[in-house]
Amino acid sequence: MSVGGSSTVATCPYTVIRQPDMVREVLHRPGDFSPANALLAVTPLRGQALRVLQRAGFALPAVLASNASPTHAGIRKVVTSFFTPAKVAAAEPRVRQLARESALAAASRLRSEGSVELVQSVAAHPPAIVMLELLGLPVRDLDRLKAWSVESLELFWGWPDPGRQLELAHSAADFYTWLRGMVLDSVAPASPATASAGPTNLFRALADHGLSTAEICSLGYFLLIAGQETTSQLISTTLFRLAEGSRGITWDEAASLAKSRELVRHILATESSVPSWRRVAARDTEIQGKAVAAGEELLLELTGNHGFPWADGVPTPYGLAFGSGIHRCLGAKLAELEAAVVVHQTASALKGIELKDPQPEWLRLLSFQAPCTVTVRRRQQ
Repeated sequence: MSVGGSSTVATCPYTVIRQPDMVREVLHRPGDFSPANALLAVTPLRGQALRVLQRAGFALPAVLASNASPTHAGIRKVVTSFFTPAKVAAAEPRVRQLARESALAAASRLRSEGSVELVQSVAAHPPAIVMLELLGLPVRDLDRLKAWSVESLELFWGWPDPGRQLELAHSAADFYTWLRGMVLDSVAPASPATASAGPTNLFRALADHGLSTAEICSLGYFLLIAGQETTSQLISTTLFRLAEGSRGITWDEAASLAKSRELVRHILATESSVPSWRRVAARDTEIQGKAVAAGEELLLELTGNHGFPWADGVPTPYGLAFGSGIHRCLGAKLAELEAAVVVHQTASALKGIELKDPQPEWLRLLSFQAPCTVTVRRRQQ
């Protein structure tokens, strides 16, 4: 069933809501439309996969994105303190430095090898490094973190067969074990002098707020993915469309930060890395006159259908790309900044290029999408 748009595949288990004003209303009514299903595996976890996760002590109690209880506001306030506008603005020079270093390394490889793959060379690491630094966490094991992130997204938002699901469960268990070690190190008792200065990392701050180790791990599991992988995916899609030349901005024009920001916002509106999100009706209710039964699962289109205005008539070019309401993405401004800066630095450093592979494989999950590779070469004469 589709609400407010075209019909969807008959086997789709969700009520699809496409019109932005209706999506926004759902997101602003958490009492009626709960986030309880937001992080549930799209493909139910089977016995072998569950046993692998259980052996690792894997647990995801509702803490932030899927938390509809009164505890949500206080926890969100703690996390928000690490993503304030002032802290994001202060991070811009670091973002620019990392983006420029990656872009120059990619340009060097282009000169020496004739082509370069941009997802791994420029999109992957800067968002991960910046996120870990902002959260006060150690910057380590970046390649493993990136692999774990994509595999966890597939495990929870993909349609793996039993064999693939088991592989992904082992990856998620390894990630969770690594994360728990980081949490335990981060919440270890501080010296009196350090303690008097206040918490220096997110996990310590959450422990001080009263969260258990399992709750901190649950929050950290998806935050460490969403806080960097979705930004890498946004960068990847933007670079692909830029090199493809299909969005009205040329590669040379994107050497302007203003043009890069314009293109990023266009991608956010049309095909962001998180194009949809889920909610479930907590009770029998209605949405703009349409009945919704308790337990009915909704798939909300966040991007790709923004030709409509809000209910109050205000245009929204990309206003839902990061969600809305009390669960809106906390890193929205950081993600937009990082994407624009990385695209700008990459376009500035790499000149005279074209797509080498105009039809790469894409990651296509229920709520995540991006090209897996963006390979460019010197423009052929």
